[in-house]
Amino acid sequence: MSDEFGPNFVSVTDEDGQELVLEYVASIELDGQEYRAFFPAETEGEEEDPDTGLVILKLIEENGEELLSTCDSEEELSRAYDVFMETLYEEDDEDGED
Repeated sequence: MSDEFGPNFVSVTDEDGQELVLEYVASIELDGQEYRAFFPAETEGEEEDPDTGLVILKLIEENGEELLSTCDSEEELSRAYDVFMETLYEEDDEDGED
């Protein structure tokens, strides 16, 4: 993904009705399902939460509209997380090569 146009941000609402702003990191496909990784966007005046990290959501289609949804199980989330980590570390390794 090119940084030419700057980072991509999305706004999502969690199950408690709180709005979260997330910065897009990467996408992967795993077993025919697309997943997207995000980091919470830093907002001015908020203290950094040490428990906040990579947010993984899956892309689903509902009534012809693409939506982001949480993973259905811890196993699904863990598998997607592992693939993202492999992918992101591979990209870092390639960037560091001369």
